[in-house]
Amino acid sequence: MDLWHLKIFCKVIEHKSFSKAGDTVYISQPTVSSHIRDLESHFGCRLVDRLSREAVPTKAGELLYSYAKELISLYAEMESALTGFHGSIKGSLVIGGSTIPGEYILPGIAGSFTKTYPEIKLSLIIGDTEKIINDTLSGIIELGVVGAAKKDKRIQQEALIDDQMRLIVPSGHKWGKKKSVTINMLKEEPFIIRERGSGTLKSIEQNFYKAGYDINDLNIAAQMGSTEAVRQGIKNQVGISILSTIAVKEDLKTGSLKALAIEGLDLSRSFYLTLSKTRTLSPLCNAFIAHMKTELQPKQP
Repeated sequence: MDLWHLKIFCKVIEHKSFSKAGDTVYISQPTVSSHIRDLESHFGCRLVDRLSREAVPTKAGELLYSYAKELISLYAEMESALTGFHGSIKGSLVIGGSTIPGEYILPGIAGSFTKTYPEIKLSLIIGDTEKIINDTLSGIIELGVVGAAKKDKRIQQEALIDDQMRLIVPSGHKWGKKKSVTINMLKEEPFIIRERGSGTLKSIEQNFYKAGYDINDLNIAAQMGSTEAVRQGIKNQVGISILSTIAVKEDLKTGSLKALAIEGLDLSRSFYLTLSKTRTLSPLCNAFIAHMKTELQPKQP
């Protein structure tokens, strides 16, 4: 067994397919199957089951996957650290972002970073705030950017950028021409919330609590698992919701959606750089953090 076997195994689990895993690393499906059999022989147990058209990990496979991701991440960190020792920036870096930073902020920063350092390979994982923090702690990713601060002694967080959330309604909504509404008015309308674990939901709950209200008092019509799903839900009259204006910037420009303030409610928040306290950052990660902070600085007119 070597690290290559583990990389192939992880690709199978992530793509739920032997053939798709092979496509990502340019080897045939029979070769992928051979690598998986070698691993199963080494550990003396079955690691992957074929269910219908999907390849899924067994309980042993799930355990191996968690360790394999850490080993692969640590190996990449080692390579980056040693190349940094010689004064060059190259290697692999895995970063993570919760929905808003992951979909609307980090891709642009990653693009300019890879242009500056063309010899690096950068991977971006997107998930809810809880997932990104857990992946940071487990070593799957080296840094995360999330939309909520969390009291956890194992991580350190630093506010990177401010965000303004607003009540978002369709342009044809009865409040479409208003600048603001009250919370009591809001209670009357069907409302869409994000899933548990979402930084957006946590921030909304905290802001409601500070104002003396409970989000459960709203007329919750639906719960959706992504910002894009909520955005589409608003457009399709499922309900209204509170979203980052970053996520609906183009809709606000075209006028298809409208953004309103909620009286007595502070909907500002920050996105936080999140790091594990127990891991030493690679030179590549430090370089990315410095680049990110430069990119996020207000541009001079």
